[in-house]
Amino acid sequence: MTLTPPAPTPFTPRLTLGLVGVLIAALASGINDRVTDIALADLLGNFGLGHDEGSWISSAYAASEVSAMLIAPWLAVTFSLRRFALVATFAFALLGVLSPLAPNYASLLLLRILQGLAGGFLPPLLMTVALRFLPWHYKLYGLSAYAMTATFGPNLALPLAAIWAEGSDWRLLFWQIVPACGIGGALIAYGLPQDPLRLERFRQLDWRGALLGVGGLALLVVGLTQGDRLDWLASPLVVLCLLGATVCLPLFVLNEWYHPLPLFRVQLLARRNFSYGILTLMLFVFIALAGSALPAAYLGHVQGYRPIQTMPLALTIALPQLLIAPLVAWAINRNSVDARYVIALGLGLIAIACLGNAHLTSAWVRDDFYLWQILQMFGQPMVVVPLLMAATGVIAPHEGPFASAMVNSLRGLGASLAGVGLENFVTWREHFHSNHLLDQAMNNRLALPAQANLNLAARAREQAFVLTYADAYLALLAIIALALVVLLTLPARPYPPQPPVPS
Repeated sequence: MTLTPPAPTPFTPRLTLGLVGVLIAALASGINDRVTDIALADLLGNFGLGHDEGSWISSAYAASEVSAMLIAPWLAVTFSLRRFALVATFAFALLGVLSPLAPNYASLLLLRILQGLAGGFLPPLLMTVALRFLPWHYKLYGLSAYAMTATFGPNLALPLAAIWAEGSDWRLLFWQIVPACGIGGALIAYGLPQDPLRLERFRQLDWRGALLGVGGLALLVVGLTQGDRLDWLASPLVVLCLLGATVCLPLFVLNEWYHPLPLFRVQLLARRNFSYGILTLMLFVFIALAGSALPAAYLGHVQGYRPIQTMPLALTIALPQLLIAPLVAWAINRNSVDARYVIALGLGLIAIACLGNAHLTSAWVRDDFYLWQILQMFGQPMVVVPLLMAATGVIAPHEGPFASAMVNSLRGLGASLAGVGLENFVTWREHFHSNHLLDQAMNNRLALPAQANLNLAARAREQAFVLTYADAYLALLAIIALALVVLLTLPARPYPPQPPVPS
């Protein structure tokens, strides 16, 4: 059984406003996720909670968000895209309003799980509407709007977290999404067409696949995000989560292969450009996260900067995306431009930025990062927009919901893997360098003046952080090299969307 393509919808200014509404809602979802993670320490202080409780709040939100991305396109087709987008947007805003008012830890955790579900529903809808409604000559501009959820949103989160956490009402960390969701919901209600309900699809629902996929992704995210705190395989809980994911996810893939109406159409991965796009997008998520997180972490640990002082660095990448992403779409929206070269150039600019940042010393201040952030500013959209063109160019319109579910859930999983990987790498290298430097200092401390010994531990820790962040940039270079190798070997040349062939 195949998914019946919806009737074509004329592209009008009213529909354009509906698409803008979905974009605003999706950006609000991505920003909310990062803002609350960045300002987690401030939130825990206001709730009177400790680090362990806070880690579960983050893990529960991430697990529910990634799981929701898997089933969002199916639900949107079943309940109608307009109706489902409105419910998800306003539920997301309402749960954000209620979260800072939670009377206890259990209710806060429940609210965050529910908000993670509502927030996870929104990004897949943006890709779904772009693939369904936009005519062929505007499709790349819709994909560039989706690309901003990976470039603009995450980089805007740090400045917003700094503004609300310092000198403002901390509850705005949750409530900041309300105006955006209100505007986005109004535009969705006005602009998107109303499809009929298709509740008969529940008789065809892939229940086994939904349980295996949602359960497997949730267990994997919880196991990864709690692993470092609970000492990985020394924790029965982490072992249970990872073992459950190891069992559920292969069974999910096997089930989807044979189900007549799957949530994932696994056969799409046989198309080289689609599998290449997903793989490289997951690598890019790591690069984009590190591009804003590493300078802020270095300046905070080594120079004592507060988040409000590191805010301009993130804005250097974030704000120009509103112009650069559509310009990249305009550039590759012609047959004479090979998008693979644009991706290679973008990766090259990011590699140069990482190489420059790898030479940081304890004397670096905020101004020393601007040049390399500017290279990231141009490089990131030059990678992600052509990647989306390559991945979706082999997707027929009626396959859009399947592609959206796969791209978004794997991208969400990639974001969780990137956060865990970066945090564990920094912790490991910082411990390594600290121990090495302190061993050297203790061996030579008798030869040092007495005054020099007073700040020995602090100086060793400072240098350990400097070396750690330099190592992190070198690790990013290795990831970029891997992406370039994949680029040279896997994809066929992607072409921009073409006009439909008359029957």
